[in-house]
Amino acid sequence: MAEKEMFIEAFKKRTKHLAVEVIKLFRMLPKVEEAKITGKQLLRCASSVAANYRAACRGRSKAEFYAKLSITIEECDETLFWLELIEEAEIFNQPFIQELKAETTAILMVLSKARKTASQ
Repeated sequence: MAEKEMFIEAFKKRTKHLAVEVIKLFRMLPKVEEAKITGKQLLRCASSVAANYRAACRGRSKAEFYAKLSITIEECDETLFWLELIEEAEIFNQPFIQELKAETTAILMVLSKARKTASQ
């Protein structure tokens, strides 16, 4: 398997792992209304990062890849927003949130670089 394909497969796993970790966070949130609302939003966008990256990798054209990658970036940035909101609103403030924010930021940087490369 070529280096590029190995990176793509590893990154698919990485984005899926983020979604799984967000599911675990969701289970830890307090059972209050604001946690349910923000938690569900977080679940949707974090799982969308993994699903849309996977779809981007199956793109039938460079344009389709770029479009799906753009959606993935938006969803990743939104994931970061909900993590920040949950933390800043003091809904949940544990080291686990810091780890998720760091991983989301790192994924966002890789996706942004990939989109920039794809546009050239």
